[in-house]
Amino acid sequence: MGLLIWGPMFEVGVQEIDRQHRTLFDLANTLADAVVQGKGPEPLGSIFNELVRYTQTHFALEEQLMAQHGYPATAEHKAGHQELVRQVSEYRQAFAAGDSAIIDKMLQFFTSWLSRHIMEIDKSLARHLKQKGLS
Repeated sequence: MGLLIWGPMFEVGVQEIDRQHRTLFDLANTLADAVVQGKGPEPLGSIFNELVRYTQTHFALEEQLMAQHGYPATAEHKAGHQELVRQVSEYRQAFAAGDSAIIDKMLQFFTSWLSRHIMEIDKSLARHLKQKGLS
């Protein structure tokens, strides 16, 4: 049971960003499936950690592209990234302390944030990057 379904509405038109977004969708859905299947703390923690790691990898790419191409809204965009990392870190700490139910809350937060971020913030970044010749 996946939470996120990738579709054209989520495409920003920059190939590498779109590829990484699809991977984030896949990881969130893998974590949701593991919860539904009743997986234990160890496999859940492993998937959770991979989702966090890959999110940071993705943010690093976007932030590198913003710097390389002089994106004027870099500070606001990075602040959004930092807020997600802060919030997910709190969820991860709660999970590590034994709160397995926090995974559901984190997934709801993460999927809502990711969808909104792509549709509003990343599409704006992509328009700028495409004007600079990136595709």
